[in-house]
Amino acid sequence: MHKKDFKGLLLQIRDQPAVRQEEWESFARLGGIEKNQLDILNVFDTPNFGPDVVQGYDALFVGGASEANVLLPEEYPFVSSAMELLLACIEQNLPVFASCFGYQLAVLALGGEIVHQQQDFEMGTIGINLTAAAKSDPLLAGTPDPFMAVSVHQQKALQCPLGCISLAFTVQCNHAFRVRDKPFWAFQFHPEVDRKTLVERLTFYKEKYTSGDSHLDEVLKNAVETPESNGLVERFVEWTIKNKSR
Repeated sequence: MHKKDFKGLLLQIRDQPAVRQEEWESFARLGGIEKNQLDILNVFDTPNFGPDVVQGYDALFVGGASEANVLLPEEYPFVSSAMELLLACIEQNLPVFASCFGYQLAVLALGGEIVHQQQDFEMGTIGINLTAAAKSDPLLAGTPDPFMAVSVHQQKALQCPLGCISLAFTVQCNHAFRVRDKPFWAFQFHPEVDRKTLVERLTFYKEKYTSGDSHLDEVLKNAVETPESNGLVERFVEWTIKNKSR
């Protein structure tokens, strides 16, 4: 299988048109693929869907969200459909790369716990620590410890679910895990977001995440580039292609 033949599906949890476009472009660009190699299923357009939506795809990507709450499935009906989809992917051994909201969906789907944090939550570019298991992980092996990544979230998991391998963490929470013996990776941080995109996104969502312009300016002033984190998207694509070719 060649890279040009790769075809992925992005499960998108974005309502604003500009952010929809930016997220799609970011996953494709950092994955080293063309946008036409990444189809989109947006849950605001299609809140109810079955596990069969991934048929014919080589991998599933799950993005972040700023207009939804994973802890309110009664308000956001796509939460249950998304969790069922993730469990089906695990059963089918379909490679999954889940970021931020996708991470939180995965934690809940696998029986873990997500807690809400209204104040003093992680925001901006932060240092992420690796576990010993990360040193032999197909995606994280060779990554500096710690490494910098974009992280903006008001909900978190203190630990990864049972049956999973913890790969990364901060003082506040678990940040990455892999389902044991499955091609399923989940990241609380945003591998698909670089510094430039962070600036655009936080500016767009400043009322949700910051206390005002001065707070926003402070966060953005301290933001740095995150190449090691961003490289994980293409590593996942290349790992998927290599293992499908076997």
